[in-house]
This record gives sequence, structure tokens and C-alpha cells, in this order.
Amino acid sequence: MPMHAGAPPLAAGLAARALPRRLEPGCPAQPVSGLLMVELFFPRRAGAAATVAAWRASGPNRWDWALLPLVLAVLAAAGFGAAQMARPFTLGQPAVIALDAAWLPYYLLRTMLRMFMALGCSLLFAFVFAAVAVKSRAAEKVLLPLLDVLQSVPILGFQAIAIAPFIALFPGNLLGVECAAVFAIFTSQAWNMAFSLYQSMRNVPAELNEAARVFCLSGWQRFWRLELPFAMPNLLWNMMMSMSGGWFFLVAAEAISVAGQDIKLPGIGAYIAVAIEQENGRAIALAIAAMLAGIVLYDQLFFRPLLAWADKFRFEDTQGDTAQRSWLLDWGRRSRWTRKLTGQFWSAMRGTLGWFAAAPAGARPAAAPPAPHGPHAWLRALLARYGERSWDAVIVLAALLAAWRLLVFVHGTVGWAEVAHVGGLGFITLLRVMVLIALASLLWVPVAVWIGLRPRWAQGVQAVAQFLAAFPVNLMFPVVVYLMVAFRLQPNIWLSPLMVFGTQWYILFNVVAGASTIPNELRLAADNLGLKGWLKWKRVYLPAVFPAYLTGAITACGGSWNASIVAEYVTWGKTTLAADGLGSYIKQMTDAGDFHRIALGVSVMCIFVMLLNRFFWTRMYRLAENRGL
Repeated sequence: MPMHAGAPPLAAGLAARALPRRLEPGCPAQPVSGLLMVELFFPRRAGAAATVAAWRASGPNRWDWALLPLVLAVLAAAGFGAAQMARPFTLGQPAVIALDAAWLPYYLLRTMLRMFMALGCSLLFAFVFAAVAVKSRAAEKVLLPLLDVLQSVPILGFQAIAIAPFIALFPGNLLGVECAAVFAIFTSQAWNMAFSLYQSMRNVPAELNEAARVFCLSGWQRFWRLELPFAMPNLLWNMMMSMSGGWFFLVAAEAISVAGQDIKLPGIGAYIAVAIEQENGRAIALAIAAMLAGIVLYDQLFFRPLLAWADKFRFEDTQGDTAQRSWLLDWGRRSRWTRKLTGQFWSAMRGTLGWFAAAPAGARPAAAPPAPHGPHAWLRALLARYGERSWDAVIVLAALLAAWRLLVFVHGTVGWAEVAHVGGLGFITLLRVMVLIALASLLWVPVAVWIGLRPRWAQGVQAVAQFLAAFPVNLMFPVVVYLMVAFRLQPNIWLSPLMVFGTQWYILFNVVAGASTIPNELRLAADNLGLKGWLKWKRVYLPAVFPAYLTGAITACGGSWNASIVAEYVTWGKTTLAADGLGSYIKQMTDAGDFHRIALGVSVMCIFVMLLNRFFWTRMYRLAENRGL
């Protein structure tokens, strides 16, 4: 079919290329492509082909369309849950928590929103705390004991203090109670992350510190380019552990009972509290299933991609077989829009590195020598010579003032007989904590090293360990009460394992993280030297994981003190089992609304934890700085 003589040249050329192929004998007819049809029938719009081709090159691909429903679902769920947090609220209004399974997805959404809000606040707190404590010796002397105190304060102590101010901050609105719940979850997450980041920043290898000095990195640049990337693997493992710690204390955070006020927020924690009150075993089983679903969701959608992304920060030249994998991260890397957005984000982040840049060594002006004379010369000389001692004296005076105020409070309010009684209970709880931590260490350190050296096992065990660490000990109350009543077991002995049930996983997680960061070259060198058995553990594995183990052991120890509140005082319906100990004392005083004795119990617990950290764990940290790799 010949073309018309007046046909445009472009159309004639396209027809010459396309039509003969369709009419050639023996050649199957082929449809003309969409772009060809545009150019053939709309010759004035020939530029549309280039536009469409460019759109295809930069537009969404199939991975973008696969991720779009997931992103929209997460955003819609987060928006709906956030809107429910600001509803009207009246103090004393009875809260209705339905045990129908249909409400569990809604309760799970509300709980996970609170936990991620608390996790964000905990991460920010860890950044600030670790950076200041590592870079300032004077601040370190205050912040580390302060963190010891904060870690030792049980969640009920924080709640008793914080619930009234938060409600007053948002009168007539549920947001005040929500903030109190988020703050309570924050207190179960932040200390572990802060200790982990501080310990990692203190153990940056000397050669990396020397390289940072050679490149004249400022303190701001050192944090973002060296210290945080080096600490990232351990920090992520401790973030997972902190999320699990939030689940462990979820009942206390969402079912608030202080001074006769019973406030329940919609969530899994309040659901468990109501199920325990009504002795509903079916609801307990449903709550366990909902928890498992939530842990799998945030493991696959949040932590697993972060672990796979952070694998590039491992301190070694060869990756070996330790790479983490994430299907969501693989999808994101194949998505055009995701690559474009992340590229713009990291470009903006790289721009912030120059905010507080240090001047090059050759461009720095020589420091002017201090003036030998002047109106304040004597003061500068005095501070240079006695500044650190003066700061130590201020700290000692502050501690003495706090001790004096505590003595006045004891003498005028509760009496010394009560103090002696509470101190004896503290020694009982201390004995339980130390024995349980020792037994958990003997069990989990070898297992954790074995898992950390085998990344395939580490990825498989990760979700299981998260679930076990998140498993609230309250859910075991039905079984515990039944067994102890049926076999007439002694509460002072058989309630003790509940204290370490949720905190022993801190040791497992930290040692797995420490073992997974052992350089592959070191492992190969140990194999080439023929190191085996106890010699290999003594010379390679134990020194390598010792700093990570200490972080886990300290956090597990502090968590066990907090867990004593729910482990030494067990309730199932109308049946109550109580062991002698400081946690049981604080729980009973909280239920009674006796704030003076709550303060006494919390103060005694803080003193025990601080003395333990000062005279035991601090020395272990110093040993780790010399023995760690």
C-alpha cells in the first residue's frame, strides 16, 4: 500500500520502517508500538515520544507500585491511631476495655504507636547522653551516676510522679494520659540504649581516632562520621531489646493504678490487665497471638531492614558470610522513587556535616598565649589548676545535700525502723538479682557467641528472642499461680525466676551483637594459628564480646530490679502470692497510695543499684577498655 505523495517525511520514514515488515512474506504480522503510533498519526507531536520515554526512565517501576500500598497502609494506620490519642477525657471516667478479639488489631495499633514514639524519644536521649558523656569528663562524672539512678527507679515510681503533671498539661484531653504512658515506656527503653551507645563510643579503635585527628574532624563530624557508624550495629540490637523491654512493662504503662485512680488506655497492656482481673485464659492466649503479630510486623518492616542497611558499618575489610538480608530493603533499593528520595535525604544530611566543621590544621590561627597580667589573670590560673577538683567538690556537696534531705525525710516521716526493714528487703532482692544474672550469664554467653558467629542462625533467632524478651511476665501468672498453689511451692524461691525471665535476653542480644562484629580477619587468623577450645575462647571470643556483655549485664541487672515489682507480687484474679523483697514492698505501697513509703522504697533501690554500679560494674568497664578488641 503506497504512501500518499504529500505525506510528511517523518510519517513516510516510519512507514518505510514499519509497514514492509508487516507485509513481508513469511514474516508474522507485528503490532505497531504505542510510541510509533503517536509519531505516525500525530506528526506535530513528535516530541511526545521523547517525553514519554523520559517519563518511563524516571517514573515508577513495578517495585514502586509494589511498595505503594504498604506505604499508604502504614501512613493511614499511623494517622488514624494518632487522631485517637487526642480525644476528650475526664479523670475518673470508667475506661471500657473489651475482650472481644475483634478489638485486638485496634489495641495493637495504639500500643505500637506509643512504643515507637517512646523509641524515638529514647534514641534522641541516647544520642545526647552518649555524646556529652564521652566528650566531657566533667559531665561524665554527673551523667553516669544520674543514669544509674534513673535506671534503678522502677516504672511505678516514674508513673506516680509523672501522671499528675501530664494530665494537668492537657486538661480534659486524653493526650495527657497518653504522654504519661509514652513516658513510662520511655523509661523502660532509654537507659539500655544510652549505655550501649556510650560503651561503643568509648571503645572506638585507636587507629580510627587517629584517622579522625588526621582529617581534622570536629566533634560534630566525629559523632556522625565515626562514632555513630561504629556504634550502629550494637545500637540497633539494643533498640530491638528496648522495644522488647517496652512490651515487658506494657501492663504497668497502659493500666495505670495510682492512689485509687484506675486509668486504662486502649492497648494490649490494658487488655492483658483486664484479662487477668477477669481470669480469662482465652483472652490471655489472644493477647499472646496479637503480641507475636506485632513483633513480626515491626521486625520485618523496621528492624530487619535497618540491620541489613547497617551491615556496611561493620569494622572489618571483608564482609565474609555475615551479611544481613531484608526483602523490604531489597525492594526499596530497586524502587526508583525510593532511591531518589533517599538520595535527596542523604544529600541534605551530608550538608549538615559542615555546620560545625573544624578549620584545617594549616588554617588555624596560632593560639595567643594567655596574658600574664590582667584583671582576671588570677582567676584563670586558679581554674586551670583547681577546676577539676572544684567540680568534684560541687558533686560531693550535691550528694551530701541529697543525703541530708533523705535523712530529714526518713526521720520526720517514716522512721528508722521502717528504713531498717526496707534495707533488709533490699538485701534479699540484691541476692536474687546477682544469683540470677550469674546463672543467665553462664547459660547465654556461650549460646550467644555461637549464634553471633553464624549470621544465618542470628537472623533466625532474632525474631524468637525478640518475642521471648517482649513476653510480659504477667502472662505467666495463671500458670505460676496454679503450679505454686497445687504443689505448695515457696514464693521466696519459685517467684525469683520471673525477675530474670524478661531481662536475661539483654545478655543474649548484646553478646550476639558483639560476636557478630568480630572482624572476619581475626577469626581467620585464629583458625590459621590453630587456636581451639578454651584457649580460643580466652584469647579471642571472650575479650571481643566482653564490652558488649557488660552492657547487657548492667542493663539486665537494672531491669531485674525493676522486674522485681511484678515478679515478687503475683496476682491472678482474687489469688495473690507475695515474696519478701523490695519490689513486693513498692508494689503494695503503690496500690495503697502511700507516697512516703513509695519514695522510701525507690530511694533504697536507687542506693543499692548505685553502690553496685560504683563498686562492681564500673571496675568491670575499666577492665573491658583494656581487654576489649
